[in-house]
Amino acid sequence: MPAKDLGTKHTCFKCGTKFYDMKKPEPICPKCGADQRQSPASKPSPAAERRRAPAKPPPPPKEPEVEEAEADGDDDAESDGDEDDADDDEP
Repeated sequence: MPAKDLGTKHTCFKCGTKFYDMKKPEPICPKCGADQRQSPASKPSPAAERRRAPAKPPPPPKEPEVEEAEADGDDDAESDGDEDDADDDEP
């Protein structure tokens, strides 16, 4: 069940503690006492950057590489011819 309304959720800019302001006018960190209204303007959190980052398209599939020897088929024909010559020499 969701908790009762505890106010706005904050993450302290000094110590990183997550806390609710309990609907008080001053959002003060309970751990270090930093007033969150004095937070320096900073870059967005990594989680926010991940949400906004556009999805990269997948790379195009690679075409299979064909070796020239297999594509030509010349090497196979030459080796077959040598074997036939060896058979002819035998009585």
